[in-house]
Amino acid sequence: MAYEVRDISLAGQGKKNIEWAESQMGALMKVREEFSRTKPLEGVRVGMALHVTKETAALVRTLVAGGAQVAIASCNPLSTQDDVAAALADEGVQVFAYKGESREDYYKFIRRVLDTRPQVTVDDGCDLVSTVHTERQDLIPGLLFGTEETTTGVIRLRAMEREGALKYPIFAVNDAPTKHLVDNYYGTGQSTIDGILRASNVLLAGKTFVVAGYGNCGKGVAMRARGMGANVVVTEVDPFRALQAVLDGFRVMPMAKAAEIGDVFVTVTGCKHVITLEHVKKMKDGAVLANAGHFDHEIDVKGLREAASSVRRVRPLFDEYTIDGKRVYLCGEGRLVNLANAEGHPSAVMAFSFCNQALVIAYGVAHGDELEPHVYEPPEEIDRRVARLQLEAMGVEIDVLTPEQERYLSSWEEGT
Repeated sequence: MAYEVRDISLAGQGKKNIEWAESQMGALMKVREEFSRTKPLEGVRVGMALHVTKETAALVRTLVAGGAQVAIASCNPLSTQDDVAAALADEGVQVFAYKGESREDYYKFIRRVLDTRPQVTVDDGCDLVSTVHTERQDLIPGLLFGTEETTTGVIRLRAMEREGALKYPIFAVNDAPTKHLVDNYYGTGQSTIDGILRASNVLLAGKTFVVAGYGNCGKGVAMRARGMGANVVVTEVDPFRALQAVLDGFRVMPMAKAAEIGDVFVTVTGCKHVITLEHVKKMKDGAVLANAGHFDHEIDVKGLREAASSVRRVRPLFDEYTIDGKRVYLCGEGRLVNLANAEGHPSAVMAFSFCNQALVIAYGVAHGDELEPHVYEPPEEIDRRVARLQLEAMGVEIDVLTPEQERYLSSWEEGT
């Protein structure tokens, strides 16, 4: 089969959802119009491991409009929107994904994508790239480059580069300022709160809300939680980010102390075992745990399961663990709460990320011969173009420097 999805009959609803997403993604639609004319990806095979959502489908359609042949698997077992996967399959895309994948199917589907012998990889979390390097090194000579969508993946890629393990060039699309600011800060902030509320329906006003990590994602979550009336506590290991949190008006303390007072906990670090069993044992009865980092080991879910006297699902993807006579509630099995329990970032947010992806892919195809095995920052001119496209889509006008101002900013002679 050219696809593996849960139910191909869901395609009609999936197409309606993609249409709705595209109505919010004006900048990406402008890129699609250009790609349809210029065909910068004609005949290029693109292998993707991304969240199979309505927004990702809009990116896939854009790449196809540019001439690409696309195969896609999910980058998270719980993030696929089954109707969207069906819609892409119905449109002839090779898609291998369903919500609730087993670990075996998750990696089988990644291998199915690699079986198409892609020339470009598009990854979110680095599982596709790591599988290339561990299992399919025969593909490396034919790979022009790859792109990486998220912080966790970039961390892994930079570790590979340091160790001399990276064998083909990758663009860290995550590091583009328009992606980093809008997706990580505004997108993660809103969608994480959305996921927690859909999972639990708890009132956040008056709750002590603990955010582990104060990078761009953590800043967004903390801001939105405060906007909902929560008393926000931040935990951090980086002194500068901890200082930022203090100056932004949040309490900062170690997780061991925060565990004793928190009502809702969110991990947003990209690290492992940020909340451990020992932390959980200090928590109040009824504490809610959620993870908004890419992988499911920020919370020690295995440790919770082994220590629990009982585990039961009380709401969709909302599990009650009884440990030492107290109950804690875990959202989305410890996976990305915004996608496991909700729909991910708003479509308008993903327009920034996927404009960057589409334009960086076109840039890489045009300049592939110049690239070495290295983690590259996206070209600055692409990021500025994405910002301009989105402003145009929003109907916002900005000023333009006069020739006199340009001369002034490029010279040193004129002072006081």
